[in-house]
Amino acid sequence: MKQKMIVLTGAGISAESGLRTFRDSDGLWEGYDIYEVASPTGWEKNPALVQDFYNLRRKDVLGAQPNAAHTGLAQLEEIYDVRIITQNIDDLHERAGSTKVLHLHGEILKMRSELDETKLYPVNGDILMGDLAPDGGQFRPHVVWFGEAVTMIEPAILEIVQADVFVLIGTSLNVYPAAGLIDYLRPDVPKYIIDKKIPAVKGNGFHLIEKPATEGVAELLRLLKEGPQ
Repeated sequence: MKQKMIVLTGAGISAESGLRTFRDSDGLWEGYDIYEVASPTGWEKNPALVQDFYNLRRKDVLGAQPNAAHTGLAQLEEIYDVRIITQNIDDLHERAGSTKVLHLHGEILKMRSELDETKLYPVNGDILMGDLAPDGGQFRPHVVWFGEAVTMIEPAILEIVQADVFVLIGTSLNVYPAAGLIDYLRPDVPKYIIDKKIPAVKGNGFHLIEKPATEGVAELLRLLKEGPQ
């Protein structure tokens, strides 16, 4: 039976595919004030601006390709039962071949009614104001905004507590509740952190790989392919 590897990924893993990271942009994302385009207040104030912003993000994602970090994690399914928990709203993990991906903050290629967050619909093009769901509500991106509940955090905790091996890639651990997930790891679990700037972590036993995601996952593969740790 394969050991369970839980991988928590953030924007840093998609940066090398050309998708900009919020943490590198001083509170602006592609020139936008993040709270104007990623909060319920912003949606109430100017929903068309929010739609335009996420329509551009969707185009960016569709134009991006998985990188070697994404494909490397997919390869690890040969050795481990790999469960990816990602803070990213892109689908690059899935396109790289990973089969078990939990999106904490939603998915840009899905949309939902502003009245109902449970029914999801695929979307590859633009969402326009006036595009209504069957329940009559305006369609919006299936993305968790600042100030909204992260409904996938409970399923993520259930995965984390079962980890036999844990890998953290490309996240600053500044966004909660996602950053608190590592607190649920068993103390004896081998833990690897891959980032070009290692975030501050509590506790011991972390194997630090201070490299960009593509180089770091290549090193991780070398360390792990000798056999489950």
